Amino acid sequence: MPPALGAIMHQHVDTAVLDAAALSAIAMGGQAAEQPGASGRKTARVAVSAPVGIWLSADGTVRLDIRTDGTYAGKVAGRKRRPQGTYDLAGRILTLSDDSGLRTPVAVGHEVLEMAGYRLGRAV
Repeated sequence: MPPALGAIMHQHVDTAVLDAAALSAIAMGGQAAEQPGASGRKTARVAVSAPVGIWLSADGTVRLDIRTDGTYAGKVAGRKRRPQGTYDLAGRILTLSDDSGLRTPVAVGHEVLEMAGYRLGRAV
C-alpha cells in the first residue's frame, strides 16, 4: 500500500466533533447535563428517555408502538409479517431488535423518529 493511502486510512478522529453532535442533539430537544471532559473543560451529555408511545409515518404506511416494558410492535403497509421484538436506547439511537434477527437503528429527535427512510411522528 502506498504511504499516502496508509496515512489516510489511519487518520485520528477529533473528539470535538462528538461534542458538536451532542450540542446539536440538545438543540433538537434533548436535556443536557454538563460534565467535565478529559481536558477539564465541560462537555454536554444528552439524557434521553425511551420514546414510549405510538408513532406513525405521515403517509400512514409505517406504525411503531414502543412500550414501557422494553418491547415494540409495528406494522408496515404491504408486509404480511408484523415487526416485533425488543429495543435498546443508547444516547439518541434506539435500536430495534426484531424477533427475526433484523436490527434497525432509529434516530430519536424532538417529537420525531427517523428510521429506514421514514420520519415518524407521535400519533395523536
